[in-house]
Amino acid sequence: MARYLVPRHTPGPPLHGGDVRAPAAVFESIFEVFLVLGALVGVVVVTYTLYHAVTYRATGESDPYADSVARPVLGELPSGGAGGRKVFLSLGISAVIVVSLIGWTYAELSYVDDGPDIEGEEDIRITVEGYQFGWTFVYPNGYESATLRVPRNRIVRLDVTSRDVFHNFGIPAFRVKADAIPGQTTSAWFTAPETGTYEVQCYELCGTGHSLMTAEVEVVSQGDYRAWYAGTDNETGTPNDGNATASQTPTGGEPA
Repeated sequence: MARYLVPRHTPGPPLHGGDVRAPAAVFESIFEVFLVLGALVGVVVVTYTLYHAVTYRATGESDPYADSVARPVLGELPSGGAGGRKVFLSLGISAVIVVSLIGWTYAELSYVDDGPDIEGEEDIRITVEGYQFGWTFVYPNGYESATLRVPRNRIVRLDVTSRDVFHNFGIPAFRVKADAIPGQTTSAWFTAPETGTYEVQCYELCGTGHSLMTAEVEVVSQGDYRAWYAGTDNETGTPNDGNATASQTPTGGEPA
C-alpha cells in the first residue's frame, strides 16, 4: 500500500486543511439548497392553489362565471390556454431547475469522493480495519491503536477494510462514511476544525455486538499530534533513527 507521508521539517507557513471544504460542509450546503428551493416551490404552489380556490369558488347553485368562462364538457379536449405556452413554459423552467440541481449536486459529491489537493501538503493516510466488534487504526509507521488520533485542520485520508464480515465505518460529527469490506479497500477523508473527542460508529448490521462497535476520535493540535506520533515508534519497536524520523512523521509546520 502506498504511503503518503509529510516530512518533519517543511519550509513555509504551517500546513493545514482548515481552508478546504470538509465533507460535512458540502452535505450541509446541499441540504440547505434543496430545503430553500423546496420551500419556495411549496409556497408558490400553495399560494397559486389557494388564490384560484378562493377566486373561483362557487357562491351558490348557479355558476357565477358561466358567461365569461367556457366550461369543457365530458369528452371534449380543452382549448385556449395561449396555445400551450403556459405548459411549455412551466415544464421548461422546471427542467432547467432540475438539470441544474443534478449537475451541481453531482459536482459537489464528486468533490467529496475525490477530496481536495493542497499544493505543498501531503495528506495523513491511516488504515482502518474493522472486525467483530471493534476498529483498529494503523498509522504509516506501523503503530496500531484502538483510538483514532488526528491533528486538527489537516486532511486525513482513510483506507477502510475489514478482517471478517461487512462493516460500515462512520464518524457522524464529520459526515464521513465508508464501507469496510473483507479483501477490499474503500477510501474516505475528512478534516476536523476543532479539537475534542468524537465517536466512530458502525452502520452495517454485523452481528450481535453491532451496537457496541464504537471507537473514539481524538482531535488534537498539530503540535501535540507531532509529539505523540514521534513517541509511537518506541511503542512499536520501529527504528527511530534520523532517516526514519524524517520520512515517517506525518506532520509539518507549527502547532495549530
